[in-house]
Amino acid sequence: MNLFKKAIFFTDIHFGLKSNSHIHNKDCLEFINFVIKTGKENKCETCVFLGDWHHNRASINVSTLNYSVTAIDRLNDAFDQIVFLPGNHDEHYRDTRDMNSIVWAKKYEKLRLFDEVTTEGDVCVVPWLVGDEYKRIPKVEAKYMFGHFELPNFYMNAMVRMPEVGELKRDDFVGVERMFTGHFHKRQEHKNITYIGNAFPHNYADAGDDDRGVMILEWGKESKYIAWSDAPKYRKFLLSNLLDNPDELLKKNMYCRVELDIDISYEEANFIKEQFMPMYELRELSLMPGASSEEHAQDFEGEVNFESVDSIVTSHLTQLESTAYDNQLMLDIYRNL
Repeated sequence: MNLFKKAIFFTDIHFGLKSNSHIHNKDCLEFINFVIKTGKENKCETCVFLGDWHHNRASINVSTLNYSVTAIDRLNDAFDQIVFLPGNHDEHYRDTRDMNSIVWAKKYEKLRLFDEVTTEGDVCVVPWLVGDEYKRIPKVEAKYMFGHFELPNFYMNAMVRMPEVGELKRDDFVGVERMFTGHFHKRQEHKNITYIGNAFPHNYADAGDDDRGVMILEWGKESKYIAWSDAPKYRKFLLSNLLDNPDELLKKNMYCRVELDIDISYEEANFIKEQFMPMYELRELSLMPGASSEEHAQDFEGEVNFESVDSIVTSHLTQLESTAYDNQLMLDIYRNL
């Protein structure tokens, strides 16, 4: 018997991201509502999650846990079956799966937590690999493989490609007809391997790249993707372009970084923020000094609300996607400097 008939997939939702932000966690819960609605519309009996349910591998904030449990409650009520595999952010340790932050989900009647490499029928389900488990992958023969893989030569985000490191290579999946995976948030495909793209954009590394959401897969048919229309979006603009056409560029719930390519005063910068933020219901509008504005920074009286060095460093440390670094540990070290 096949593992599924028709399934809806999503991955890398990261409950607790941005220091357990209520805004992010609410976005996650709204996305779960979108998953359920879209799954029912497409007559999917199975929901498949490809890893990184939580963001912080060391601890779970109480508020984040409440959002997380509510989301699992809703999925359990909506689908006949939930196929759930842990990603690297769900594992407490990097080299073993002895402890993870979603073990409690095993108690749900319809949720199947695949915390070991498992082949069922013509499907192989692979959680975040540890130790020498990578040696098993080239030997697998299956129609489908679902996993949470870190493979070289794929893009970690829109700008950074994974270097040629690690034990697994793209050619190690020759025995699998189609492999669908989480981990890298950018949707991309090479031959039989597909990174399906994460649930919705999380930071400025995703700026302008809205190919996120869910994947629908009916057994033996081509996959299709559906974006969450209410997803938060990240954009980077030049101020001159933004002022020319704000109605076209700015949308509700958008995060914007604006480079000052023209000279403006402190008062004008404040006026732009005070007008645009409520008018377009933006979540963020950061004015970033360009080359010309830096030369005249001394002309401003008071504090200009450019993005601080601290926020830039914190953002970059949070966005790191690598098994070589512990994001939370690096943030803690930086904050204690």
